[in-house]
Amino acid sequence: MLAGLSVEYLARLEQGHATRPSSAVLLSLARVLRLSDQERAHLFRAADQAEPARGSVRRHIGPSVQRILDRLTDTPVTVVDASWQCITSNALGYALTGDTTTLPLRDQNLAWTLFAGGPSRYVRNEEEERLARREVVADLREARSRYPKDRTLGGLITDLLKVSADFTTLWEQRLPPQSGPCSRTFLHPEIGPITLDSDILTVRDSDLRLIVYTAAPGSEAAAQLDLLATIGLQRFSG
Repeated sequence: MLAGLSVEYLARLEQGHATRPSSAVLLSLARVLRLSDQERAHLFRAADQAEPARGSVRRHIGPSVQRILDRLTDTPVTVVDASWQCITSNALGYALTGDTTTLPLRDQNLAWTLFAGGPSRYVRNEEEERLARREVVADLREARSRYPKDRTLGGLITDLLKVSADFTTLWEQRLPPQSGPCSRTFLHPEIGPITLDSDILTVRDSDLRLIVYTAAPGSEAAAQLDLLATIGLQRFSG
């Protein structure tokens, strides 16, 4: 379930009947099994596959990052890569943003939902929207300069240029990086609007970032987080 594979397909892999698993399947298994870089390399060799090229965005979640997610049970955390693709979240992160694992991969990308629309619980005013868009475009341009051969990143940028005039304008302006808003507001279907402090922590020797949402002790938002932890992914309204 965590790897997004059916029981039948996993059984075929274990029995040697599915002999050419895709790179995406191997990466998902490596993440769920919490493999080290060396163990992940061995997994790809065992499957007669080449590891993702060094010129690609490093999306692998190592054991130490997974332990952080496991321990932060009272803090929503979402892990994204350099293209703003949501890789995973902890339980409270999914309770806050919604279970994005059920969405198509493109709709799990925060840059895509920001410019192309799509399901999202983020709520921004005009200034927050402007800052967020500028930050994301600068990030994507910087990532593109470091990983010009990454197909997923390149495909995202190409598609954004096709569907969003605003993205195209910002992309062509080549504006310097600018931090986005330091708080985020979510519209939760059961609790209503929740405004939380938002910090982005980078993972050393990786292209992963942990977006961590917190609230001041004793604040209304802190009480809402406590309620959210109780509700989880349950829905009560029709």
